[in-house]
Amino acid sequence: MSIRPLLVPCAALLLAACASAPEKPVPPLATSAVAEAKPAAATETPLPSHMRELRGSLRTPPAGSEVEMALLVIDERDRPQQLLGSLKLSGNGQLLPFRLPFNPAYFPGGARVELRARISQSGRLVLRLPPQRISQAQSQNLGELPLVSAP
Repeated sequence: MSIRPLLVPCAALLLAACASAPEKPVPPLATSAVAEAKPAAATETPLPSHMRELRGSLRTPPAGSEVEMALLVIDERDRPQQLLGSLKLSGNGQLLPFRLPFNPAYFPGGARVELRARISQSGRLVLRLPPQRISQAQSQNLGELPLVSAP
């Protein structure tokens, strides 16, 4: 059976789908009123039921800095073996809250898992988070985490 006779109807369907009128955008006044009506806690996206998260805050990464956080499986030679979750934030010179989601199904039993972070400014590493050991695949609040100067 040849698919050549089906090409013309498929092309016509594709063109018809692309030719539909776009939806009208919501006026700016309506979106700002909705955004102001929601409390700050409601703007956080809910975590899917199969996921867990690490919460906390980093103590004062410099304003304009790039913060990279990762939840890693570490081997016996202190080398990262697997990435369980990662997050990129922008430093603001104040306490920087974070939520790092991860899937507990990929959390290896008996292996060493650490939360690590590095803070760079203008492409140069300036601060880092000392490795934080994570022993259980549960949602946890880590509190305020101090940053140290990068070597």
